[in-house]
Amino acid sequence: MSEHVEWSEAETPAPPVTTAVTPADAADAARLVAFGLQPKLQPARDQEYTDLLRRYREDPPFARLADAVASGLGLVVLEVSARAGMAVTAAEDSVFAVRMGDYARRTAADSGDRFLHGLAHLSVAALAFPRPEDLADDSYIGRVTVNGVDAFVRQACRRLEERAQEEGENTDPATDAPGLEAAWRIWARRSVTGATKDARRPASSTTGIVAKALGFLTDSGFLQRTGDEGGGTYRTTARYQLQVRDMAGTAALAELLELGIVPDTGASASLLPAEESDDLDLVADAGLPFHS
Repeated sequence: MSEHVEWSEAETPAPPVTTAVTPADAADAARLVAFGLQPKLQPARDQEYTDLLRRYREDPPFARLADAVASGLGLVVLEVSARAGMAVTAAEDSVFAVRMGDYARRTAADSGDRFLHGLAHLSVAALAFPRPEDLADDSYIGRVTVNGVDAFVRQACRRLEERAQEEGENTDPATDAPGLEAAWRIWARRSVTGATKDARRPASSTTGIVAKALGFLTDSGFLQRTGDEGGGTYRTTARYQLQVRDMAGTAALAELLELGIVPDTGASASLLPAEESDDLDLVADAGLPFHS
């Protein structure tokens, strides 16, 4: 014999309350994403941006809507905060994705230079945030110079050459077969500054390549230029820290960091080799914040 149980009105669960999304809500969410696509725009200098960021943090349905708008555009939301604004990065299939090949084609003609531009971007990231704790600390600000990045790469070149000699690898391949050269050989043989009639820095020199990378990162809101010392001095932004943090697990950056070239934080800004570690091959055609 079964017992019939009657539920009172008070015991009946109430249907979930849903709030309809209005066109105005969708417009505000899209507006917030549009602000996020302007990396140089600082929230503190735009009241509407500040208000939308506050709404994102305090209104979960609006936050989900803004995330959905970003996702539909192929964007990944890294952080939404007063310090970074709506920091987004492009997914690989996004129309906003910047690819290393597209970037390099605007700056170089051959495959060797294309790799060097990617290596420059990787080296900037590694030198700006050389330790895991630097990436984890929101208050940390990395500083790099054009000459310092070039010196960092050349120190890595020397370390790789030493390992190649120890293992008996060919360190002097035919000059007419550059495709057989490892990346470190290409960089090491390239002129640091080159020479022009008006004393400008040639774009094909290694410092010219680094300067192009730092200029691109500055235009993208990842760095801020602070002076002319060392060929040009730059400091990192919150957005760049988030970008590098998001890409820190990639093989190319991990291998460059693990190579053991550690920046000295002293006034001399020299570069010191760390303890020996396993041989590493730098990954070709990769760079931050690019997709390969």
